[in-house]
Amino acid sequence: MEINVNDKITNLINLVYGESFSDKDLTVLLEKIEHAKGVISHQRKKNWDEKDVVLITYADQFQKSHQKALPVFTRFYNRWLAHSFSHVHLLPFYPWSSDDGFSVIDYHRVAPETGEWGDVAELKQSTNLMFDFVCNHMSAKSEWFQRYLNQEPGFEDFFITVDPETDLSAVTRPRALPLLTPFTLADGTVRHLWTTFSDDQIDLNFASPQVLIAMVDVLLHYLVEGADYIRLDAVGFMWKVPGTTCIHLEQTHRLIQLFRAITEAVAPGTVIITETNVPHKDNISYFGDGTNEAQMVYQFSLPPLVLHSVHSQNVEALCQWAQQLALPSAKTTWFNFLASHDGIGLNPVRGIIPESDILALVEKLQHEGALVNWKNNPDGTRSPYEINVTYLDALSSQSSTDSERLARFLLAHAVLLSFPGVPAIYIQSIIGSRNDYDNVERLGYNRAINRRKYQEGEMDAQLEDNKTLRHNSYQALTKMIAIRRQQKAFHPDSQAFYDAVNQHVLRIIRVAGNGERITALFNFQEHAQTIFLEIQSGTELLTGTPVSGNSVTLNPWQVMWIKEI
Repeated sequence: MEINVNDKITNLINLVYGESFSDKDLTVLLEKIEHAKGVISHQRKKNWDEKDVVLITYADQFQKSHQKALPVFTRFYNRWLAHSFSHVHLLPFYPWSSDDGFSVIDYHRVAPETGEWGDVAELKQSTNLMFDFVCNHMSAKSEWFQRYLNQEPGFEDFFITVDPETDLSAVTRPRALPLLTPFTLADGTVRHLWTTFSDDQIDLNFASPQVLIAMVDVLLHYLVEGADYIRLDAVGFMWKVPGTTCIHLEQTHRLIQLFRAITEAVAPGTVIITETNVPHKDNISYFGDGTNEAQMVYQFSLPPLVLHSVHSQNVEALCQWAQQLALPSAKTTWFNFLASHDGIGLNPVRGIIPESDILALVEKLQHEGALVNWKNNPDGTRSPYEINVTYLDALSSQSSTDSERLARFLLAHAVLLSFPGVPAIYIQSIIGSRNDYDNVERLGYNRAINRRKYQEGEMDAQLEDNKTLRHNSYQALTKMIAIRRQQKAFHPDSQAFYDAVNQHVLRIIRVAGNGERITALFNFQEHAQTIFLEIQSGTELLTGTPVSGNSVTLNPWQVMWIKEI
């Protein structure tokens, strides 16, 4: 017998909070859920399919003087991108104080310079939307935190106070920054608060029922505003217990189950996506049992593995990892990407490729102009945490020709588009951006290398100029996306088979439920490769040329999508 939704929510509350969550608190929570259910009218898509491709972007990516940024973006999107993407992931577009939006001042408002909720609704007329739910922390400039500092009733436990003498050596640290930050309350008391990421990002205390109620209210607001996908940012750190690693704790998984139950109750079809930049085995734990946590998890191992394969000209590690991929149920899939607003994380390939290979890749990319962020380890050492670079520049050397850059860039994105799951492409990739060192110098942090914003018209002119790398990469990648979106074999749930034809050539075979079959071949080498085939007759989709015989020759860095006839 199927359990009642309210009973499921109540059971999860009890598992996490026990008696600390009062009947009054539960009544307030359930009333908020019932209210949202009554006002949500937007019908979500029931199932993902091969047409689903996500654009990752800032809402203020394109700007014009004396205009709100979001309508400017919408105009650019409708002209250049709407035909390629089914969804737009708007990175945090709320009022913020640092970290390009991830230090949220007010979860419930759109940043005034970006627009209003009506502008979000206007964009939604052209696409489906993915919102960030920055659930682990919020800005030190937020009203909630100011009310905490002022010791106002109801906010006493909103943030996490820790005695600085507490042994926190076991805590997993994503940044080389202090874990605790001192703040002075209105009465002069100094408290040390938990700040996982920076002193402007104060971790919320989910052990407080009032925090949970407030954050569920945020989640419900995003569902009311029409979010089709909800990204849980830095969610692995959400619950803290000193003496543990304070990441991936059972209570965190229970809270994700709670968010899933709530979204299913009020907005069926909403997809929960967990963002956990951690080793693969920990990352996939956020699928839960396949029915109760995230429907999608970020495929964090893919970006560094593709990069490693290109630079080593060897596909064996990528292939062996792909062969072991397994989903817990048909109700889950991968959220695949190569580039994002952050750097290329290295933790997700630890244990997949040797540490010596990781360090060699970092050294090589640094030599070619990439920047690196570091993390502190429990033993006092430091390790590279992420590489900061545009994916276009990450794949090639500074001495490469534009034709070589484009070939490697398209090879990498063809892998992305061939993998089972839903692919996501970062705005700087689709418009062919190079490393922006001026932005790093101006803003003072490494991630700015891949976060440049543009004035309206500036990008249009470059995309229209057929002599530019931007134009050529945009045209080639949008063509590839268009072909991908027409093939049932690239449905996220279609079967996938992987093998290394030799150490340089990866083969992915995708087979749809209707029998449609595509053989994807990728030459990760600077020399041509001749490959023997088991295809009697087919068409190479990217060029439209017929394929017959028992072999094909792949040019350096070439990809082929061969659809069997």
